[in-house]
Amino acid sequence: MTLGARLAGQAGGGTSTAPLTLSLPEQIAARLSERITAGVYAPGRRVMEQEVSDEFSVSRGPVREALRLLEREGLVTILPRRGAQVTLLSIAEVREIFDIRAALNGLRDRQIAEGPDHNQLLPALEQAVERLARLARSPGDADEYVETVFELNRLLNDSAPSRRLRVILSSLALQTLRYSRLGLSTPERRLQSVGNWQRLVNAVRGSDGLEAQRAAEQRVLDSRDAAIRELEKA
Repeated sequence: MTLGARLAGQAGGGTSTAPLTLSLPEQIAARLSERITAGVYAPGRRVMEQEVSDEFSVSRGPVREALRLLEREGLVTILPRRGAQVTLLSIAEVREIFDIRAALNGLRDRQIAEGPDHNQLLPALEQAVERLARLARSPGDADEYVETVFELNRLLNDSAPSRRLRVILSSLALQTLRYSRLGLSTPERRLQSVGNWQRLVNAVRGSDGLEAQRAAEQRVLDSRDAAIRELEKA
């Protein structure tokens, strides 16, 4: 399953795994979201209904519904008489989204570390973080690193004991991914990121909820600050 399909599963209403069968609008949204989050569709680019309709050999109705799904997730803005446009990246949005994610991820990871089932999660968490460490040492694996982080966050979301928290975190996934790519765009940042993930592994292993919370908050805030620096350069 492609990253876009997994993202569409999250866009569909709070579940953290994509359904086995996506509706036609969800399939189109998945393909478009993959292009937007990968930077193939640049911020500000117009997404023309007729072009998408022709590409997928469908009527414009499913395309409009797909664009509404993407608008709900913050990836496009639908303007009167102008159609859909890929949402512009902004420093203000980075601060807002990542400050919220820092608090929520901290709460999630603290609950996981202190919960009765943390030992069941630990092998999968260790394996994923070991993979991140390998990818961080390879300068050419930036996209794979980001996608692995995305999957690791899905694993943690699925393990959070609070259903409401899982739903809220899943709803932020699409809005966050473009900024996460910016925030993890350099080898130095990926090595820094790995250090915070390794802190989390040690905290979960030791049932240390406060340390798990601190590691999560630091991880997100480091990514926020790096994304802001990249946007300021632009």
